[in-house]
Amino acid sequence: MKHKFSINSLVRLGIVAIAFVGLSGTALAQPQSDSKPYPTPDYSGKASPAQGTSKSKSTTTTTGHNLSAADKAFMKDAAKGGMMEVAMGRVAEQNASDSEVKNFGGRMVKDHGKANEELKALAKEQNVGLPAEKAPGKWKSDKDYMGQMVMDHEKDLAAFEKEAKEGSDPNVKSFASKTSEVVRKHLDMAKKIDSKLK
Repeated sequence: MKHKFSINSLVRLGIVAIAFVGLSGTALAQPQSDSKPYPTPDYSGKASPAQGTSKSKSTTTTTGHNLSAADKAFMKDAAKGGMMEVAMGRVAEQNASDSEVKNFGGRMVKDHGKANEELKALAKEQNVGLPAEKAPGKWKSDKDYMGQMVMDHEKDLAAFEKEAKEGSDPNVKSFASKTSEVVRKHLDMAKKIDSKLK
């Protein structure tokens, strides 16, 4: 009877031990299977969409990179000359004695003013700094002014035609080509008016 009791006791102890181990194993394994304290690291080396590092590089602008030194020099000279034509045109429009000279001055203000605005917009796109406007020069008479206009427009026409042919940037070349036609008309007008003045 004593031996039988011992066997039953051992069996009961074994069952309790097995149950305890089973419960312990379940309790210990549960946090490992269900909980994920850290996300799985990504070692691919690719940036996440939130970072967007690759997209920021693709949208980088190349403003002004197509311009040669000659293009930039042309833009600055054209701006300087265009602003001077407008400033002198205002003076001629107000102070000239001859009506044709007055009208010519007004044409300079209108046409060169428009070209100057186009050039400013182009320079802003290309990140090119243009010179500031200066006070107009003085002349003694209508004949003196028109003679200066002939010389200035001859010089300008040569510069614009050269840029239209040899420029490296298509936008600057297009501006030079279009404006050269206006300058050519101005030159013809200036020559005709100048030939009439004494």
